[in-house]
Amino acid sequence: MDSVTHDHLQALCSDLLQIIGEDIRREGLRDTPKRWADFWQEFMEYDAGNSDTTFEAVSADQLVTVSDIQVISLCEHHLLPFTCTISIAYITKEKVLGLSKFARIAQHHAHKLQLQERLCQDIAGDIVRLAETPDVAVLGIGSHMCMEMRGIKQSATMRTSVMLGAFRTEGGARDEVLQLWRMKG
Repeated sequence: MDSVTHDHLQALCSDLLQIIGEDIRREGLRDTPKRWADFWQEFMEYDAGNSDTTFEAVSADQLVTVSDIQVISLCEHHLLPFTCTISIAYITKEKVLGLSKFARIAQHHAHKLQLQERLCQDIAGDIVRLAETPDVAVLGIGSHMCMEMRGIKQSATMRTSVMLGAFRTEGGARDEVLQLWRMKG
């Protein structure tokens, strides 16, 4: 983000604060426009790092699952945060994905204006592409501030799943991954 855009974001924040009746010169708000612009810059330019490291599979048809990846994103409808716990599973073919890559992929997709449904779909698409397997499942369990802070003002848990390949067509594979995701520890 260039300095012109950063300056523009600061001006937008100052305007917003004044429109809602705040005094932008008071001590607690003096640096808020800069901090707000810094946040947007950090959020939109976040780099999760290399996510395409794969290794030769030990054997084909192993179920690999990684759970409890925590991400925070922003709802594209209200620009309010939502938290989401992501679980990912795939059935190996010839490649396995490096363990840290699951979190990198999830963080990469969370750092943009997003919907939980799309977040899970985008993560699944990357796992299909990188692990070179059609058999991918992603579960997202989210809590959305756009529901808790506005409108109904009610907390709720949203669950979104993407089941591809064997997880879509074979009940045994789907049941196995869902049972593993229910386990703790």
